[in-house]
Amino acid sequence: MNRVICFLIGYAFGLFQTSYIIGRINGIDIREHGSGNAGTTNMIRTMGTKFGLITFAGDFFKSFLAVVLVGALMKNRYPDILPILKMYAGAGAVIAHDFPFYLQFKGGKGVAASAGLVAAFDIRIFLVSLAVFLGVAAITKYVSLGSLCCYAVFFIQVLLYGMAGAFHMTRPHLIELYVVAFLLTLLCCWQHRQNISRLIAGTESKTHLFGKK
Repeated sequence: MNRVICFLIGYAFGLFQTSYIIGRINGIDIREHGSGNAGTTNMIRTMGTKFGLITFAGDFFKSFLAVVLVGALMKNRYPDILPILKMYAGAGAVIAHDFPFYLQFKGGKGVAASAGLVAAFDIRIFLVSLAVFLGVAAITKYVSLGSLCCYAVFFIQVLLYGMAGAFHMTRPHLIELYVVAFLLTLLCCWQHRQNISRLIAGTESKTHLFGKK
């Protein structure tokens, strides 16, 4: 039950759909423009870098705050499985962001929301993952490729830190943590399936993160 509660806390935070709200304030439905995705990259392409950064910040902090809240609520009650509970909270926020029920389950791809999850979960993992994302996206101009590489590095780091004993949990609990992290990685790949196809075909759109073409 504690896992369900943490997931639902994250889910509630994740329903704050930043790009959709910003778009509506400016008289558009972001899902009807550009790629149709309610996320940071499409906001940069459609409305420019400023609104894209605001979108990223909103999506980042909704997951970040959900994980921090769960950490504060559960640290004294379940200290032996706190990393798992925090991961469930982040997973709830990402899933709500990707599939908001009040928008016919048509949201974003969860990259910014995932970044907030990772930052609140473990800052060391976040900094390495961020460096990989920025490096790949800056060199290739493919945000999707940067996101996929970032998630892969995130999962690898969770495995390595877990095996090194950094999470201070029993083996069954570590395996559960690995499974949740792996499922989030698979979700990222699924959400980027069209991007993956375009990357393979060489037709993926390039995006300049710090300036609109």
